[in-house]
Amino acid sequence: MLDKSAPKLPVLVILHQEHSTAGRIGRLIQARGHALDLRRPRFGDDLPSTMANHAGAVIFGGPMSANDEEEFLRREIDWIGVPLKENKPFLGVCLGAQMLTRHFGGRVYKDPDGRAEIGYYDIKALPGAEALAGHLPDHVYQWHREGFDLPRGARMLARGEIFEVQACCIDRAYAIQFHPEVTYAMICRWTTRAADRMAAPAAQTREEHLEGWFRYDSAVESWAQDFVGRWLAA
Repeated sequence: MLDKSAPKLPVLVILHQEHSTAGRIGRLIQARGHALDLRRPRFGDDLPSTMANHAGAVIFGGPMSANDEEEFLRREIDWIGVPLKENKPFLGVCLGAQMLTRHFGGRVYKDPDGRAEIGYYDIKALPGAEALAGHLPDHVYQWHREGFDLPRGARMLARGEIFEVQACCIDRAYAIQFHPEVTYAMICRWTTRAADRMAAPAAQTREEHLEGWFRYDSAVESWAQDFVGRWLAA
């Protein structure tokens, strides 16, 4: 008989800045009984050769590009094959989503007009998406200047206007261009420390970011709670 009191395996979390956190996503994973195994390959942390000791893996965002040639980025992109091969839950958020596309040989690209999605933007869920990812919110928080093509063999779940692919999945691997992990404190920090990014074409002002949190975050929170549970139990 299954021992439901047995400890759950941790979730591997890959971060790209010294003080980055897993935010809301990390909290929701922990609420389901999983510890977070935080790794920062950029600062020398290694990555496991098997997922046998982990319940899943999340690669979060960062200021770098998936097209950059730094060794740690190449290593992470190659490493994605480990959870894919072992059919373990994988989630790529923003940069992590773009890395998944690069793993499959796809394109990560800039908007030809130089536009960025920095702030809250509309996305549209596609037919059938709810069965795979729950009821996706209509407005999500973005912070990126590049988009990605649909990975080979993946199913698109949501599209946007500036960068079309906003969410997709392939088996137990999910890629989302937006940031459901952000807390209000994280938005305050990002819009202060990286204020120069908001000068990009189509980027929103700091006031719009903060107003958007109060207007849209309850729907994002509701979706994220449902999605994390689906993702871990798939």
